[in-house]
Amino acid sequence: MTAPAPAAGGRTLAHPAPEEIRLEDVLHALSDPLRLGIVRDLAGGRGELACSDFDVPVTKSTTTHHFRVLREAGVIRQVYRGTAKMNGLRRDDLDALFPGLLDSLLAAAARQEERRAHD
Repeated sequence: MTAPAPAAGGRTLAHPAPEEIRLEDVLHALSDPLRLGIVRDLAGGRGELACSDFDVPVTKSTTTHHFRVLREAGVIRQVYRGTAKMNGLRRDDLDALFPGLLDSLLAAAARQEERRAHD
């Protein structure tokens, strides 16, 4: 893991360095529909989002778990800004390591959602 990014009040979070990101960890992290939804929201181009910006139908502790899985897999970067934990997609790292993977997964998820909407 890379050295944690400094945060307000000394709070830091560890993130894997790009060379430590493994395909199987990324695929595992994105295999959960809730986590894939979080990534889809982040990929929507609104920049960093606070954890509270996500509408997830689970408890706070379960939400924390899902964000941790995404961070530890190298899919997102989390930093504290004041009292908010901000989340950003590590698109540049993922695209450099696995060209086309993220775009393909996001497109497949969108197609699946469209099919379900028509059922």
